[in-house]
Amino acid sequence: MDAPATVLQQHLIDPEICIRCNTCEATCPVGAITHDSRNYVVDADKCNACMACVPPCPTGAIDHWRWVPRTRPYTLAEQLEWDELPPPLSDEALATLGAGGAQELPAAAVAQAAQASVASAAVAPQPTAWTAATYGSSVPPWSAAHPYVNLYGPRAARKSVRATCVGNLRVTEVGSDYDTHHIVLDFGAMPFPVLEGQSIGIIPPGVDEQGRPHHPRQYSVASPRNGERPGHNNLSLTVKRVLADHRGQPVRGVASNYLCDLRVGDEVDVVGPFGSTFLMPNHPRSHIVMICTGTGSAPMRAMTEWRRRLRASGKFDGGRLLLFFGARTPQELPYFGPLQKLPKDFIDIHFAFSRVPGQPKRYVQDALREAAADLLPLLQDPDAYFYVCGLRAMEEGVLLALRDVAQAGGLDWEALAADMRQHGRLHLETY
Repeated sequence: MDAPATVLQQHLIDPEICIRCNTCEATCPVGAITHDSRNYVVDADKCNACMACVPPCPTGAIDHWRWVPRTRPYTLAEQLEWDELPPPLSDEALATLGAGGAQELPAAAVAQAAQASVASAAVAPQPTAWTAATYGSSVPPWSAAHPYVNLYGPRAARKSVRATCVGNLRVTEVGSDYDTHHIVLDFGAMPFPVLEGQSIGIIPPGVDEQGRPHHPRQYSVASPRNGERPGHNNLSLTVKRVLADHRGQPVRGVASNYLCDLRVGDEVDVVGPFGSTFLMPNHPRSHIVMICTGTGSAPMRAMTEWRRRLRASGKFDGGRLLLFFGARTPQELPYFGPLQKLPKDFIDIHFAFSRVPGQPKRYVQDALREAAADLLPLLQDPDAYFYVCGLRAMEEGVLLALRDVAQAGGLDWEALAADMRQHGRLHLETY
């Protein structure tokens, strides 16, 4: 019998390339990942090496490991203080710390790690049923264009690229506390290719309260692949000014306020692009169902605008477009005016408002159920793709609504959802 392994291959997140998108924490089925205002970290006591968090990570920051003494893994407090990953421990250092050395017991270590993973999985809390971890695709549509990722960042040849603000327009009604801006960034002669559904990282200037440079904040691209202005090397973002945290406590979001206050001519440090799965299909007659709230509309705007440009060219026979867009009021819904001007035979739009005085609360999941007759054939169509983007609280309601539509039509929801996940037909990106 092998002696008990004295080393552990600990799962860690690289703080240098992490863009704090929360994908890993939202995906982890055992609650091993947490974060503070600076870093995302992995609890060695909870992690069972199931790897569920690795494929969805847009930067690869999640896919890092270090051999450590089993009795002395890196603590959460230590990880929260890191600006970069520690170097790997040598066998001598492992021996000094009480381990036999990673090279002395590799087979035993791996075997015990696998046994521990199986054992912990048996007793660990199971994934919440209605989340991206259970239903969201980790592969792109088969016909999606090839994405470029991580062209600029800490591990790339250039740590960032400088873009210039060439436009900053408020896209929610003045007077609303939901202050959302449409921001256009131009990259000049520097290549920065993006696809619909990808995101970038913005590095705010200055330092945090601890005197360290700010880490990048992630924002979805709101423009199509050939630019906010066709044929130009630019892109757009949809940014809400953050003035309160999720508990309603006053807070001034560093990056969101910086971006919303940009003036034309200001320069911005950008990293990325990121994302290789939340991508739109390219093949003709593919159908796209977009479900979003608030600034989750950014990738949906990009997909819609690309389809609109293809349609205008007369060279693309696209399938159906359906948009389910939720906000508290029409005044707080980004792009509300332009959306209403799109031709009805081009896109079928369903709005849902939850805080209109004198009207009952209505959410996107209510709109989905009301459109069951349109959605049922699309759920069954292998050429139909579903995209969900917005606050994480919407995930469960949307998935339950899709289940209800499927089951009311006599479909086996679990089998259907598994097939959609496998073939890149159901994408969830929530925050």
